[in-house]
Amino acid sequence: MKLVALLFSLSIFVVHTSYANTPKVQVSKGHIEVIDNIESQFVKNRFLNVWLPPGYSKNTTYDVLYMHDGRMLFDANSTWNKQEWRVDEVAGSLIEQGKVRPFIVVGIPNAVENRHSEYYPQQPFEALSKQKQNALYQLEKYPGHKLFASKVYSDSYSRFLVKEVIPYIESNYNVNKGAQHRYIGGSSMGGLISWYTLLNYPNEFSGAICMSTHWPGIFSHDDEVFAEFQNYIANNIAKLSNQKVYFDYGDSTLDAMYPKLQAQIDDLFMAQQYPAKLWQSQYFPGEDHTENAWAKRLHIPLEFMFRKTKQAAAE
Repeated sequence: MKLVALLFSLSIFVVHTSYANTPKVQVSKGHIEVIDNIESQFVKNRFLNVWLPPGYSKNTTYDVLYMHDGRMLFDANSTWNKQEWRVDEVAGSLIEQGKVRPFIVVGIPNAVENRHSEYYPQQPFEALSKQKQNALYQLEKYPGHKLFASKVYSDSYSRFLVKEVIPYIESNYNVNKGAQHRYIGGSSMGGLISWYTLLNYPNEFSGAICMSTHWPGIFSHDDEVFAEFQNYIANNIAKLSNQKVYFDYGDSTLDAMYPKLQAQIDDLFMAQQYPAKLWQSQYFPGEDHTENAWAKRLHIPLEFMFRKTKQAAAE
């Protein structure tokens, strides 16, 4: 486990030192529009990568998937580790094959050194004792660099998405408006912020994709941290009605930390009697914590979220 934490810390170091400028992105299917500077009163200004599917037309309206870690989604040549989610290839193929409703993808880049502070669910963090919070703030991701570069502010990030990013997209692109046409997704810490935002804004999204969700919250097992995630979900799941939730996990590298924790989340969803047709938890033995791994199975949550209405009704 120490080796896993070390390797992941090194990867974070590379991520946090590789993005001084907006990267140029090339895609194989559809095309990318880069919105250079979204001004925000909640978080630091940042760019957006907006992927439009093949055949994007102003005569058609599209659903929207809002994805975290937006630099890592489309083009391996522009990412720190030369891997990508292959979102354009996977989503483009599903749309072309008629397996899903047409949708666009909005990639929101992370906050670099503040990624952990921005994605860690804020209210579960604040439910911890002050002593525990202070101890977490002292953790280092690698020598001399804090895991949390600032105080946790994921509530502000969620407000940024809901109050600034969504209105911008719905004012500038030909998309279907309303919660029933919006979805949110990410992996690892992006998985945490996805379910958290869905629970906080159930009237703004219809589903959350949470791949390789980083249930430990930090890079060692900590029962107190995980218990507050469980408590928050248990206390707020009743806010959901018809929203879909997708979880998955592997068991190699950092994903080795997840199987036992995800099983407890699954038990919670079952105990709360959340309708089986509205949530999935899938296990992929041997798969690791990488964009290559997520790309291989991305079609599964995309079909779950965006399958055409007749297909959904037939289930």
